[in-house]
Amino acid sequence: MRVSPSYAVFTVTFAAVFSLVYVLAVEKNWALFSYAPATGTFAPLTTPAAAGPTMYWYGWIATAAIVAGAVAAVASLLPERLAKFVWPGFAWAVPVAVLIAFGYLLSGYFLR
Repeated sequence: MRVSPSYAVFTVTFAAVFSLVYVLAVEKNWALFSYAPATGTFAPLTTPAAAGPTMYWYGWIATAAIVAGAVAAVASLLPERLAKFVWPGFAWAVPVAVLIAFGYLLSGYFLR
């Protein structure tokens, strides 16, 4: 089975961009929406809850997925002669680098 070059570019680009945008969304708190589990309500952007804690994780995932999908869709339109320069290793190398970045960001929780 042969995978089309545009599909390969889309998947590699999506994996790399999703990882990068997700770490930025967590660091800068760019949540598309917030969820308050105590009241069971969703609110736009980073709205604090009236009672109990607020969850931003779902909003970070949505933000990263939308941005990565848009960037990957544009990247999949590259001509085939340019698509061959998209290294498939980005699909695993960038997420591994993001895991290391998260380890650094969360080191304060583990090194007290």
